[in-house]
Amino acid sequence: MAKPQSKSEKGDTPVAYELAKKQREISVAEFFTKNRHLLGFDSKRKALLMTVKEAVDNSLDACEEARILPEINVEIIQIEGYKYRMIIEDNGPGIVKKQIPNIFAKLLYGSKFHTLKQSRGQQGIGISAAVLYSQLTTGRPVKITSRVSKKDDAHYYELHIDTKGNKPVIAKEDTVNWSKEHGTKIEMDLEAEYLKGAQSVDEYLKQTAVINPHVTIIYTNPKSEQVIYARATDKLPKEPKEIKPHPYGVELGMLLDKLRWTESRTLQSFLTSEFSRVGAGTAKEICEQAAILPNTKPRDVSRDMAEKLLQGIQKTKIISPPTDCLSPIGKELLEKGLRKEIRAEFYCSVSRSPSVYRGNPFVIEAAAAYGGEIPKEARANILRFANRVPLLYQEGACSMTKSIVETNWKPYGLQQSGDSIPFGPVVILVHMSSVWVPFTSESKEAIAHYSEIIKEVKLALQECGRLLGSYVRKKVRISSQIERANMFEKYIPEIADSLASLSSQSKEKILKGLQKMLVKPEIKKEIVMEDEDDKLYKMEFSKENEKTGEKAK
Repeated sequence: MAKPQSKSEKGDTPVAYELAKKQREISVAEFFTKNRHLLGFDSKRKALLMTVKEAVDNSLDACEEARILPEINVEIIQIEGYKYRMIIEDNGPGIVKKQIPNIFAKLLYGSKFHTLKQSRGQQGIGISAAVLYSQLTTGRPVKITSRVSKKDDAHYYELHIDTKGNKPVIAKEDTVNWSKEHGTKIEMDLEAEYLKGAQSVDEYLKQTAVINPHVTIIYTNPKSEQVIYARATDKLPKEPKEIKPHPYGVELGMLLDKLRWTESRTLQSFLTSEFSRVGAGTAKEICEQAAILPNTKPRDVSRDMAEKLLQGIQKTKIISPPTDCLSPIGKELLEKGLRKEIRAEFYCSVSRSPSVYRGNPFVIEAAAAYGGEIPKEARANILRFANRVPLLYQEGACSMTKSIVETNWKPYGLQQSGDSIPFGPVVILVHMSSVWVPFTSESKEAIAHYSEIIKEVKLALQECGRLLGSYVRKKVRISSQIERANMFEKYIPEIADSLASLSSQSKEKILKGLQKMLVKPEIKKEIVMEDEDDKLYKMEFSKENEKTGEKAK
């Protein structure tokens, strides 16, 4: 039997040319159409959460940039079966007309990717990914209403995404009457599932209210139940400032790109203009360490020279990057937010000094709530946040969880079995503020295991743990005193009988004397005590201890 000949053997066009005809460019929208799980839209329940999250995060960022106290209205309506309608309305600065289609119907379009300052959004994917998911599951357009001021018209759009070209398709455009002076309203239909619980929209909004005490959220769920999360402060977060990259965080490819596109005429001016914390003296020292002349033209720097320049940067001592690019919550507001939404008997919070990973500054904050209405026989409830955004999924893959597990909680009054999450009536909160949070995936659900981050989280947890341990020990001691006093009170009548029979005093007189000995200063609901670090901390006793304390201490 004869062997079949390939096209090349027959003298026809080579196979490679036929294969080349099948090659074509893939748009980012087309890619995520087939890989939506990478963005967190991998189940109906999670899709609802991700859609609400992306819209709320955008609203909060816009309000804070415009220095407006945010008020966000979230409404979810069940249309039929697994079809839901999500409506989110804010009082933000609104969106300029020509930008509306690109912001909502073009992936990788945004203003924050190239800026180094703290913000919730980073990639320019979030809200447009939610619109893409809505389009894939219902085929209906997203409806946008936005207004920038009372003098301007409110613009209304209905948009689709052209997935092959990754560009917006305008189905309808109009001007409408809208009562708001400024703000944005988003309405989209999607296939989803609404359930309450630990990883639900309800929990996300509650945690958002905890970590953003300056926000008011009005939430109506599919069962027409309305919850209002009122703001705990009228003080807006500090506005972060944009910074330039720090030399310690630059990689070879990034350095080559910067050298190629810079407008600087010399290597020395390139280093001072493109990086933070590099002055003329530091730039000259870097060039000396790299054995390159400071007046070398940036475009004349070869790959080998750039590698030497990178080594010169590492050998030079450079000041840590500035931290005015961050906007941490602060220990007082962090505790306020926790008190507002979680009913406990003790609260504590800490805010660490800024630290650095890969040239990026970051701040770790931690807080704890203990006792009260928190379940006793349960695992500690962990609340993880990055740039004021709750992280509800992939808890086990997050460096914050790893830090909690590796912290020894037994000295702080909690039960813990080996390397595991502690047990007890406690909520543990960890928040990271950074110009660039190292998420493990595009869905932004867990933080990568950088040793610098884990170290800072552990130190923050240990600070909180010492405050918590001090309170737990004092509570145990006072409870023991109350128990002994109650036992003594129980046997007062018998002691009075015995003393009366042994002495000439009347039983009534002895009873009064014993009761007078028993009564001690009343335990107030809030008392201030001093811990081993000689700092004052406020503590609250539970109602049970308060009732017992009315009789004795």
